[in-house]
Amino acid sequence: MRLPWQKKVNFFTDEEEKRIVEAIRNAERMTSGEVRLYVEARCPYMDPVDQAAKLFFKLRMNETDDRNGVLVYVAVKDQQLAVFGDEGIHKKVGSDWWESEVKKMIAKINSDSLTASICEIVNDIGEALHTYFPYNNDTDKNELPDEIVFGK
Repeated sequence: MRLPWQKKVNFFTDEEEKRIVEAIRNAERMTSGEVRLYVEARCPYMDPVDQAAKLFFKLRMNETDDRNGVLVYVAVKDQQLAVFGDEGIHKKVGSDWWESEVKKMIAKINSDSLTASICEIVNDIGEALHTYFPYNNDTDKNELPDEIVFGK
């Protein structure tokens, strides 16, 4: 998904993009939580968590029913990333879990592809969300789009 004022930059091949979106959908099939990916070339802040937080609220991810949305943020050219979770999931997993996931993703990127790393962290997030916010067939709905959001 591209925001109206943004031009799409090709960070992924079509096949890679499909793999990532499918990973997001698979993660969300087992939970009421929501996962989104925001990718851009450069991070305008020194700390990518600041940019992830700004984008999280700009994308209105804080409006999920259970406050269990998670944004994975990647600035490709700056080689920065962050994971930002809403208060519902953050209270359950804590800061150490988020830091551990980011470290795992960095290690995976260094030994593998960006796409594989993103798919793995999305899977891990889906498992954590499932633990604390399991899918309920009667009440759950997809509250946010699954497509990748591309910045500049």
